[in-house]
Amino acid sequence: MASHGEMFRYLPFPFEGDRFPDALGAVVQRTVLDGTSPAREVLHDHDGTWAIGDGVSDPNPPGASVATHIWHAIEWNSSIAELARMPPGTLARRAGPGDPWQITDVAVDDD
Repeated sequence: MASHGEMFRYLPFPFEGDRFPDALGAVVQRTVLDGTSPAREVLHDHDGTWAIGDGVSDPNPPGASVATHIWHAIEWNSSIAELARMPPGTLARRAGPGDPWQITDVAVDDD
């Protein structure tokens, strides 16, 4: 897959047309990117960043996740596209492909 230009960690929200901008970046678990596992979690963090994980394996070890354009994850998991209106500070979860996304608020860490 070829890259399509610049990638941005933050872009103004809400997104035009309720669609993810092509240049939006996200931290995506490699298992989701390569199609090994479906996306089961999508986080729109309080700081405006996005993260997508398989909801099963740990996304934190070195090399387990990568920053890439969000559309790479959408290619394998088309229903992620419907989450473009999800406000910052929310997490969407589903049991697996074809299941509905359940969106909940995420607590703010006061470290």
